Amino acid sequence: MITFASNAIIKQTSMSLLNTIVSWYGRNRTVEINRFRKHPEKTQRNIFLDLIRKSNTTTWGIEHSYKDIKTYRDFQNNVPLQEYNDIKPWIKRIREGEENVLWPGKVEWFAKSSGTTSDKSKFIPVTKEALKECHFKGGKDVLSLYSKNNPKTGVLKGKTLTLGGSTKISNFKKKSSYGDLSAILINNAPFWTSFSRVPKPELALIEDFDEKIKRVIEATINKNIVSIAGVPSWNLVLLREVLKYTGKTNILEVWPNMELFIHGGVSFIPYKSAYEELIPSLQMQYMETYNASEGFFAIQDDPASNDMLLMLDYGVFYEFIPLAEFDSNNPQTLTIGEVELNTPYALVISTNGGLWRYIIGDVVEFTSLYPHKIIITGRTKQYINAFGEELMVHNALEALEVANSATNATIKEFTVAPIFMNNKSEATHQWLIEFETMPENLTQFAEELDNALKAVNSDYEAKRFNNSIIKIPEIVIAAEGLFFEWMKQRGKLGGQNKVPNLSNNRQYMDDLLRINNEMVEKVQNNQKVKH
Repeated sequence: MITFASNAIIKQTSMSLLNTIVSWYGRNRTVEINRFRKHPEKTQRNIFLDLIRKSNTTTWGIEHSYKDIKTYRDFQNNVPLQEYNDIKPWIKRIREGEENVLWPGKVEWFAKSSGTTSDKSKFIPVTKEALKECHFKGGKDVLSLYSKNNPKTGVLKGKTLTLGGSTKISNFKKKSSYGDLSAILINNAPFWTSFSRVPKPELALIEDFDEKIKRVIEATINKNIVSIAGVPSWNLVLLREVLKYTGKTNILEVWPNMELFIHGGVSFIPYKSAYEELIPSLQMQYMETYNASEGFFAIQDDPASNDMLLMLDYGVFYEFIPLAEFDSNNPQTLTIGEVELNTPYALVISTNGGLWRYIIGDVVEFTSLYPHKIIITGRTKQYINAFGEELMVHNALEALEVANSATNATIKEFTVAPIFMNNKSEATHQWLIEFETMPENLTQFAEELDNALKAVNSDYEAKRFNNSIIKIPEIVIAAEGLFFEWMKQRGKLGGQNKVPNLSNNRQYMDDLLRINNEMVEKVQNNQKVKH
């Protein structure tokens, strides 16, 4: 009896402390957020000057004459735009233990993700400053903004279920480690987060996805889960398994106080209907965030609008390349005070993680100025990131070459789109291929393609692990001349017009499949007439 009473007192004290922290933080942050809403240029100028000052004695800062940089134009002249392959040699030096390279001091953590032109994985430095002033600050702001919009919320009275990354923490060298960003955040989380977050880190970071799901459900099924946080695809799998485990028909029968899903990483649009079916509550809210290995950038601060407030005081200096100029040799770059509404921009960041004029690969548009709010409209390159796999065109081409060689096939044209998981279908990639020479074995072709994709893209490999998120690719054979007919119908024959090889939605694919079915049916009808 004493033990139960003691546990109750500890729990009540912990929740009271958490409420006090959030309340205090929220009051202070409201003032600061309102300040950068009203004065975005001044806020960004201060961030810019602080980044330059702190880094002027680093190897990078010395090589690029940071001590001589007084204005943004100086910065443009001294520092070229960067992609991962440009800074890869610098990151290699940091991984090998060299200090004061891109940012002062030693970097102990690297977030592993995919997307480079030549590597299976890229490693993004995550400094102490980036953790404290960007990633964790973003997490606290999500909670304070939500509480401000929902004064009667019960989100602080229960637990937030955070699934965590699928990649374990691994070591380069002593005191130098890498893993999924979520794994790094869990390992470095402030003490007070343990009051409200489940499961424990040792469960959240289990590498085997099936085992993790099982253990997480067992550990949380009797908890008061009021919110979940993470990538929509991963969490949809979890919620489905919860219902299988419990035999219930919806999540509210398991966790009746569920009220919030904090999501990011991939578009929520394809998943919304599935979540609404699993959590049938008009009070359930969905809050989008824009965070990545490179930093935490934006938060949906108004539940009535799907755009996100660009967070301007996280130690990130923003530049924007008009997408129309992106492929030019010397593209124009704009600061926060120069952007316009409803214009697509490639996002460029300089951060307290040691990234300088780094092209992150996302395309954003501003829906509001003063305050500056954005939506993510795509990527600078063709890609599929429906489930966090970041599949790029170069990955697809490399994998096709392997599959063709293994099955003696050749192709004329192809396109790929996701099949989104819902309550009736599983998630996968659908490949519509017009073959010049058919593969000797179509099943083998799919397997070779799948294995090759795993080999060149670690994020795809993680989502395919044990068929946890994405199933083996679905191959659809295109009718002869399909892509020519499709381009003809769209008035896109000749010139620089090309079939999009990868698409993150099904707009092109569904249209192509419609035409393909019509062409196949026409051939079948002609054959019937002949017989």
